[in-house]
Amino acid sequence: MFPGARADRADADYVVMGAPLDTSATFRPGARFGPDRVRQFATGFEDYHHEFDGHFTELAVHDAGDVRAWDDAAEYLDHLERELRSVRDDDAVPLLLGGEHTVSVAAVRATEPAVFVALDAHLDLRESFDGNPYSHATVTHHALDVADRVVVVGARAGAEAEWERAGADDVTVVPPGVVDSWEPTVGGPVYLSVDLDAADPGFAPGTGTPEPFGLEPTQMRTIVRRLAPRTVGCDVVEVTDRDDGQTATLAAKLLREFVFAHAAGEGVDTSRLY
Repeated sequence: MFPGARADRADADYVVMGAPLDTSATFRPGARFGPDRVRQFATGFEDYHHEFDGHFTELAVHDAGDVRAWDDAAEYLDHLERELRSVRDDDAVPLLLGGEHTVSVAAVRATEPAVFVALDAHLDLRESFDGNPYSHATVTHHALDVADRVVVVGARAGAEAEWERAGADDVTVVPPGVVDSWEPTVGGPVYLSVDLDAADPGFAPGTGTPEPFGLEPTQMRTIVRRLAPRTVGCDVVEVTDRDDGQTATLAAKLLREFVFAHAAGEGVDTSRLY
């Protein structure tokens, strides 16, 4: 159980769900261990959040466990989508623990946002990778089948064709060097995906495809807090077992920050919380 997620499913405002899919790693596998590691490394956090003046255990979070994954990614995504739709049907916000980034495709289909925002080192705009249309490198491409537009924050890597596609009106790229001056006036509803390789690998080395010159944790926290009130679902993905817990700890903390900021709503100026 995600620490502090004590609410019954029927009473929950937020539902944690693990999706340990790990079929399309192109560099380092291990994302299947992500859900368990995020839960494990969240155990050391205080229940009370001073800046929001509230307790995580009072925010009606339920942990529904993992949706067991298998090798057929397309079939699994259909199943995961149904599970996540059941969360939305219960008027709760899904909180997805990956797993490789491909699991976000199911969440976007289930929540049907107007805007898909991904914190990600990679553009993920490929139509396929090595002949696989459900590679983790195709997530943003699939998101555009549902969302009107996408925003990729922290992107610094992609194939030439992906950068050309990113020049279209329905794609916005916010490179690491301009994140501090970016004002996330993205409208809504928003689905927020946090691929931990958006962080510089000096902060989060335990991810499948680390990419240098990335975001700092405080920058990621600021973005999560600002977007949370207008967000219909959130995930943290691409956490592996290839470190001492730094990446899982950051993922767990960002997920908690999302819940606190979402529960606080639009009435709180989260940009002034540090």
